[in-house]
Amino acid sequence: MKRKNKLYITIALIGGLSLSSCNKFLDEMPDNRAKLDTEDKIDKILVSAYPSAAYLVSAEMSSDNVDDYGVSNPNSERYLEQLFRWNEVTEDANDSPKQVWEACYSAIGSANAALAAIEEMGNPENLNAQRGEALAARAYAHFIVVNLFAQHYHKDYASTDLGITYMLAPEDELDPKYERNSVQEVYDYMMQDLEEALPLIDDASYGSTPKYHLNTRAVNGLLARIALYMQDWEKAISYANAAIGVNPSSLLRDNEAIAAAAVGTRGFPNGAIYYNRSDIKANLMLSAIGTDHGTYFGPYNSGSRFAHGALISETETALANGPYGARASNGYVLRLFVYSGTNLDKQLWPRVSYQFEYTDVVAGIGYSRGVFAPFTTEETLLVRAEALIHLKRYEDALVDMRRWLDNTLVNPPTTFTVESINTWADGLAYFEADKPTPKKRLDPDMIPFEAGTQENMLHALLFIRRIETLHMGLRWFDIKRYGIEIERRMIESGTTVSSVESSTKLTSRDNRKALQLPIDVISAGLTPNPR
Repeated sequence: MKRKNKLYITIALIGGLSLSSCNKFLDEMPDNRAKLDTEDKIDKILVSAYPSAAYLVSAEMSSDNVDDYGVSNPNSERYLEQLFRWNEVTEDANDSPKQVWEACYSAIGSANAALAAIEEMGNPENLNAQRGEALAARAYAHFIVVNLFAQHYHKDYASTDLGITYMLAPEDELDPKYERNSVQEVYDYMMQDLEEALPLIDDASYGSTPKYHLNTRAVNGLLARIALYMQDWEKAISYANAAIGVNPSSLLRDNEAIAAAAVGTRGFPNGAIYYNRSDIKANLMLSAIGTDHGTYFGPYNSGSRFAHGALISETETALANGPYGARASNGYVLRLFVYSGTNLDKQLWPRVSYQFEYTDVVAGIGYSRGVFAPFTTEETLLVRAEALIHLKRYEDALVDMRRWLDNTLVNPPTTFTVESINTWADGLAYFEADKPTPKKRLDPDMIPFEAGTQENMLHALLFIRRIETLHMGLRWFDIKRYGIEIERRMIESGTTVSSVESSTKLTSRDNRKALQLPIDVISAGLTPNPR
């Protein structure tokens, strides 16, 4: 491994431990530590090998899916504005970058503790499933951190871009010294872990809750996404096929059932709960987290200053004229919810279930919780379609895109062809902040493509991906992958742009596309991202 910067970071040994609690844990004598010496104990620690916080809010607030609707709308958390303006995040909250960092490295610590215990026991065959899950969980948590806190993978820069520390063993000393791996090294380690894990994973070992673990479909979905990010189109298709099958029609989301649940006074929360049910075949994996996502992207005023409002919805996303026809507010089986605030209409889909766990009902205090699906049939389907477009297999890509249309729209278009997509895309001007369209400039230096049909097909695919992953953070990674530029706008009322912050434009490989590391981690010696 190429050696670079010496780093001093404190990473939790097992799930749920913060950086400070890790030091306290390490102060204990070794004989006082829990010894992982049985299958049952290893099973229990693997429960904490999944992050307890998610990247969704940090990524979504950094993306072009939100506008600034002014101080007349509440912004209860200062860190939301810091994310929105791509500034260093100094505040902590349920969904802050610091929480994501700590939750991921805590999960990695649990996975490594399980792996070390299994190795100490001689890697017995009866623990193959646990070893597979631990390897997959370790890779998944690193995948989140490297994509949030580093530049996107690029074959020309990955070997020199600062990545993160890939933890291959449990932390067993105070004030340890680590090295920051390159982005290339991190991706190589992830692929190595996942390819070793895949044949070991046994879905039956997860009992009645396979969706809350990295099961076979989910691991293949993760591998497909990693291959897509690395521009290995053939592998992306192969792993997507393994995850959802060549024809995944039977695994697509039951939007009609979700729409039926999303009615009445509790329509939005009921829809979100149904959307994330474990018996929904489209959910390849589910994750339970501590999050305020349900208030920011739900029927509440909390944090609504930075929101997916009417302007974005009507010109770029849900109600825009897309590659499948003119806008229609009732065009989707699962309807769009609209919630009004001061000069704001939040336009949202129920994507993350929201629950509040009371610790004191009388005082009204407790914890915000949520459940979301990190991997779905639809997103994996679109991974495959994108890879097919890059291989110029347009008709095959259209088959997958058409499956999405037929399952998502009330009235799918009778004509959806390469020619109709060319007509749509060629008829659009490129996006300008004060003259928005769904067509944003893509940087061919990030991902090579040909002007004309291939670019137009990518615009159609990215439009559909933006709809499918709205509020889920993945748009931010698409922005990084394709070098899409963003300018922040202030919205005066409804759909009127009052100002554009051109001086802070986010460019293709802008340093700010790698979120700055948490302050206390930098203070402990970790080299910060360049600014």
